Amino acid sequence: MTQPPGQQPPQGGFGAPYDPPSGPYGTQPPGQAAGPYGTPAQPGPYGTQPPGPYGAPPQPGPYAAPTQPGPYGAPPQPGPYHAPTQPGPYGMQPQPGPAGSGGGGFFRGGRGKVVGAVLAVALLAGGGVWLATSGDDGTQPTAKKSTAPGPGPSPTGDGKSKGTDKKKDQGPRDLRPEVDGINAKRKPGEAKVLWLQEGGVDLPRSGSDVYGPWFVGDTVVKAMFHTVSGYSVADGSQKWSLRLPSAMCAAPSQATADGKIVLGIETGHGDQALCNGLQMVDLTTGKAGWHRTYKRQGAWDLLSDPAMAINGDTVTVGRKTRTDAFRVGDGKVLFGKLPGNCQPFGFASGPVAVAAASCQTAADDHKEQLVERIDPATGKVQWTYKVKKGWEVAQFYSVSPLVVSLKKGQDWAIIMLNADGTYRSQLVGGTENYKTQCDTDVVSVGKNLDNCLGVAADDRTVYLATKPDESDPAPTNKVVAFDLASGQTKWKAAAPAGQILMPMRVEGGKVLMYLSPAKNKGGGIASLPPTGGTPQMLLRHPASGAEAERDLFETRVAYLNGRSLLLSTSITGIEDGDEIRAKSMAAFGS
Repeated sequence: MTQPPGQQPPQGGFGAPYDPPSGPYGTQPPGQAAGPYGTPAQPGPYGTQPPGPYGAPPQPGPYAAPTQPGPYGAPPQPGPYHAPTQPGPYGMQPQPGPAGSGGGGFFRGGRGKVVGAVLAVALLAGGGVWLATSGDDGTQPTAKKSTAPGPGPSPTGDGKSKGTDKKKDQGPRDLRPEVDGINAKRKPGEAKVLWLQEGGVDLPRSGSDVYGPWFVGDTVVKAMFHTVSGYSVADGSQKWSLRLPSAMCAAPSQATADGKIVLGIETGHGDQALCNGLQMVDLTTGKAGWHRTYKRQGAWDLLSDPAMAINGDTVTVGRKTRTDAFRVGDGKVLFGKLPGNCQPFGFASGPVAVAAASCQTAADDHKEQLVERIDPATGKVQWTYKVKKGWEVAQFYSVSPLVVSLKKGQDWAIIMLNADGTYRSQLVGGTENYKTQCDTDVVSVGKNLDNCLGVAADDRTVYLATKPDESDPAPTNKVVAFDLASGQTKWKAAAPAGQILMPMRVEGGKVLMYLSPAKNKGGGIASLPPTGGTPQMLLRHPASGAEAERDLFETRVAYLNGRSLLLSTSITGIEDGDEIRAKSMAAFGS
């Protein structure tokens, strides 16, 4: 849409507006006003955002509520660390030098995009035959019980092994002395460090994404490389550890209601590794269930990062050209390629199965995209919203209400849809820059669509974090509230000086946010009422533990029953063995 002179979108905010498409898909319900989108006086909410949420360095991450898909949107689990409205998160590699909040840093670039680019170049430059034939043997995958191999040489990123090593999976050291030292220096009103955890696993030279946390009863589970481990939420002690048949390459953000998860794992090693394996794990017992492979063929499929999700008893593995769905309980195939030339490439985990789909056009570019509600047991499409041509579905910020992030090059749009898939409204961003941390920012492989931090929503309001000024030695930001019906700004609330607020979820009518640590300032969990104002601290992490908190890299944050848990999304080290001692998790509470 072309705007009249003098009414161009302000630079730095959401730029070029996203106009709702006309026709049978995406039209507004009868009687609804056209709203602010696309009218000359109301620039749309998503557009050019330098550098924008796509390709920008990542930020810290926490949880999602039942109304939002998010890395921690798993079904409710009983137990002391359970919030009745959710659980589940994800990974990336640190780089030298402080940035943002220091230590782990919220705004550094990461390994994911570099590794992905190198891998894509390697496949295209030297793997022509492999691209045409790998995984296409004409056989159908069959489900079987896993027979995980015992400890042995681990493949590294360059196809070499670090050896059978005595360090592997040796488990974390006792960090109680460090915890006691931090707690001894606490100030009034500050929470305790309940426990700290190290990586404890020998990793390839490139490090490893970390998947999780998932909560089952009084157990918190994380997974990385070839190891899945369960820990006590009370004291961090290891309850069980499972070695997978091969390295992990994807995982859903949520588990099933009864604590089952299906992990994406590689077949093959080194340059020949392919992410086409599935391993079911019972998170309650740490026991491996069924294992199977699925077929990947054609350049679009082979170069796509799998997007995994769990909806009820269905696990889906989406790629650019199709999605394969399996029953979590036994690995049975539920559906594969659907009729027509439009195929889902990623779902959001949760009770409602909402998917993003791409359509193969004459140009074979998959640039025509849809948002669909699909029956997860059969693959039947229940409704379709057609995205305006040229725009792509980037993330699902929330499923109920349905809030969708769209991109077009460096342009960004956020639209809201009704429960029946019709267009509702679009955020009007104004002059602010906004920032979210999503899976594409923090993992190397397994690009899920449903786990973003920095955004939250309920049935009346969408909350979004502004982008801090990275050139500021003590960066800070604001949280902006938008009216869900009109997309207009309702209010803005500033973070404490030198710290950053990232919305996590809405609970009890209040938006819960993670407050980043800063030098001599602990992080914590804060809240704001629907009317805005000054953030109120619900859990203040100790200033004496700020360094330990900042040691965690690109953290995901869970807040359940008055406790917070932080998980590094990537583990690595400069010297061999550093990754075993790198900080992995931290828990805070009273």
